[in-house]
Amino acid sequence: MTPSAVGMSFLVLGLLLLLGKWIRVTTSYLQKLFIPSSLIGGFLGLVFGPQVLGNLVEWSEHEDTVLSLLAGGIFPEDMLAVWATLPGLFINVIFATLFLGKKLPGVREIWHIAGPQVAFGQTVAWGQYVFGILITVLILTPFFGIDPMAGSLIEIGFEGGHGTAAGLASTFEEVGFHEGADLSLGLATIGLLFSVILGIVLLNYGAKTGKTAILQSPGEISLDKSERAGIVGFDARESAGKITTRPESIEPFSLHFAYVGVAIGVGYIILQALQLIEELTWGRMTGVYLLEHVPLFPLAMIGGIILELFLDRFDKYKTLDRNLVMRIQGLSLDILIASAIATLSLDVIGSNLEPFIILSIVGIVWNVAAFLLLAPRMIPSYWFERGIGDFGQSMGMTASGLLLMKIADPHSKSPALESFGYKQLMFEPIVGGGLFTAMSVPLILNLGPIYVLILTTIIMSFWIGTGLLYFGRK
Repeated sequence: MTPSAVGMSFLVLGLLLLLGKWIRVTTSYLQKLFIPSSLIGGFLGLVFGPQVLGNLVEWSEHEDTVLSLLAGGIFPEDMLAVWATLPGLFINVIFATLFLGKKLPGVREIWHIAGPQVAFGQTVAWGQYVFGILITVLILTPFFGIDPMAGSLIEIGFEGGHGTAAGLASTFEEVGFHEGADLSLGLATIGLLFSVILGIVLLNYGAKTGKTAILQSPGEISLDKSERAGIVGFDARESAGKITTRPESIEPFSLHFAYVGVAIGVGYIILQALQLIEELTWGRMTGVYLLEHVPLFPLAMIGGIILELFLDRFDKYKTLDRNLVMRIQGLSLDILIASAIATLSLDVIGSNLEPFIILSIVGIVWNVAAFLLLAPRMIPSYWFERGIGDFGQSMGMTASGLLLMKIADPHSKSPALESFGYKQLMFEPIVGGGLFTAMSVPLILNLGPIYVLILTTIIMSFWIGTGLLYFGRK
């Protein structure tokens, strides 16, 4: 693979993102669903690649015509190979930037402000493991022969999203569950779509039945035309970030890119150290190796936290700007989603269609039931406005949760946005792409699904009890 092929792969991917944005701006239906442009661009790559266009040409059996030239789609194999590697690389950038430039409050402060949402969010996440493993053990493995590790796919796809699903592709390959990456990416797509669709339905239901504290009627649920199209109005446009260094010294964007590299490097050192400890201790004694299958990205997040603490104490010039970090994160997420969807294997989903549908239904039903039945009993005030953000995140991505909170509370009259941000600090290091998410697949492989089911049930019960008996009584 030549350097020019790698460069051309990024150029074409950028073109797909641009086409995705143009389609989003000009298509009102997609605007109503709030579909990200990166997802649209990824689907364009999927449609014109070997999985859709290539298969259609092969099925047409036009071997001696011009159509035969499109048997593999319009993209060269080298380009598809580059795209297939991008999610595993850029997920490290995304997780390294989660807490870079973000002021880290104390645990007591987080618990005081965001405790109810921590309990509710943890309950939903661990419940995705419980019901995912349960349905796999009872139905999917006995009747469809799917690997028991499929029990982790709901949490990886729904709570973790496209980034986590793509980032764990190498782990799925290492443990022999080759179809896991494509199934989790498919679940992430289903979750993202239904997070917005069902979120809007729930918002209308909440406003109509008086469950919302801010919205008084379904007619209030609206965004202006530019917001639906994903365009910031001229008067509302802000700077993408602060210029913290003089460009003739070092370009600020380059400096922040270097900070991200340092965070990933720290995470890599931690991972290597942990794997060495495992090799020399319990791994050698028991033959059980968990950390060798753990990918880099959750440790890159830890590296970002360590770097943030270091800079907060020793960087007297305060050269790290959170907004610039967010731009790097956003670019990486767009590249990840577009490339992951463009290289998605529909053959894998098609050959496991029944388990895929069952896992999707179980995940959706659990998330909706948890929001309607547990959120009002676990979150003492503004339960709808605060819970709808966790609902959006638990099915799609953080952006989905923020979008639904903005619709439910457009002027931030409730503490929903603040507590949601604080909740992430006690949430993402563990689940939703955190350490347990990364270890869930090798845990099921080494310990078996029943032991992991018992463990996740205990943890879920703890958070349910904390939410109902402690916060719910306030």
